[in-house]
Amino acid sequence: MKALSQAEARRIALAAQGFDARHRAAKPTWSALARTMARLHLLQIDSVNVLVRSHYLPLFSRLGNYDRSALDRRTLEDKNRHVFECWAHEASLVPMDLHPLMRWRMHRARAGDGIYHAMDRFTRDEAPFLKRTLNFVEKNGPTRVREVPDGGKGEGGWWGWSKGKMALETLFDHGLVTTARRDGFERIYDLQERVIPGDVLARETPPERKTFRQLMAMAGEALGIGTEIDLRDYFRLPVAEAKTALADCLADGSLLEVRVDGWKSVAYLHRDARRPRQAGGIALLSPFDPLVWNRDRAERLFSFHYRIELYTPQKKRKFGYYVLPFLHHDRMAGRLCLKADRENSALLVNAAHHEADADAADTARALAPELRLMADWLELADVKVARSGNLAATLRKLS
Repeated sequence: MKALSQAEARRIALAAQGFDARHRAAKPTWSALARTMARLHLLQIDSVNVLVRSHYLPLFSRLGNYDRSALDRRTLEDKNRHVFECWAHEASLVPMDLHPLMRWRMHRARAGDGIYHAMDRFTRDEAPFLKRTLNFVEKNGPTRVREVPDGGKGEGGWWGWSKGKMALETLFDHGLVTTARRDGFERIYDLQERVIPGDVLARETPPERKTFRQLMAMAGEALGIGTEIDLRDYFRLPVAEAKTALADCLADGSLLEVRVDGWKSVAYLHRDARRPRQAGGIALLSPFDPLVWNRDRAERLFSFHYRIELYTPQKKRKFGYYVLPFLHHDRMAGRLCLKADRENSALLVNAAHHEADADAADTARALAPELRLMADWLELADVKVARSGNLAATLRKLS
């Protein structure tokens, strides 16, 4: 079994994720965005908008100041859209070509074996209402939750959904409806066949075993290197099926078994993974970026203990409400609590911390231009750094 150092594994992972030390283009093209999405296979969606919706950030981290409206058009406006929404890692934007590989989850959900037990119960207990809701969408076209007849009102909070919301989300889980467009962040639903191109829907659905083998290999391609759990987590594959898929990938040579110094578990290297002498970049990362969304893997790769503190009571937060890791070359050098103050046109750095092994001055010199670039990308005039955090004083002098 081949042995790799942690530094080699880190460079492999960074290069696979698009952080290969190349300079960003001044004006990233749609082709660059499409290539990056093809590399990542998905962009995770999240409702938090304290800075910007999370699915925009991975492209900014890798490409810089791109046009967000170009992604919007190809996501929700163009008839020949490039991506669609479905459950993948979590709710995600996924390239249209992967639609056949996403159907396994839809088919299982229709059979009452989905990822969310609440939806499975709703499928069983509210079958007539579910059918009426589907008929309503079929007859009336793009549908908002409040338009569902007898849909009721939500109770607030996670899963405090109205009956109408639960019906539409269950149909979404089943793959019978999908996102036609969004109004702000409100999902507007329509029949899948009126949104997904006909030639895509006509493509054959692979058998599940083949699907899981392909998804496991794609996870390895996107991550470069990872444990069985890392690979399985990328598309949230079921445990038993993922183990079979891993064995299939080892048999066909798409994944290779390796050992990484300091890792307790066996690792798997994608056969096409690059092994560069240098990799990394300068980037602020979304909490939902594939490079760090698996917190255990981030700790193994970067010795970086990272937890999102959105749902932590304020008094117990250590670094802030919405904290982005800062990648400096091939390590995580800091973390920043950021907020877009749109009313006053300012990017607020509510707290700035550097890691114990990172030099404050070097980190601040690399970070200040990145904050300015992010402010420009978000069309904010100023960058304002508060006094909180061990990097704040140094960063304030440069901002």
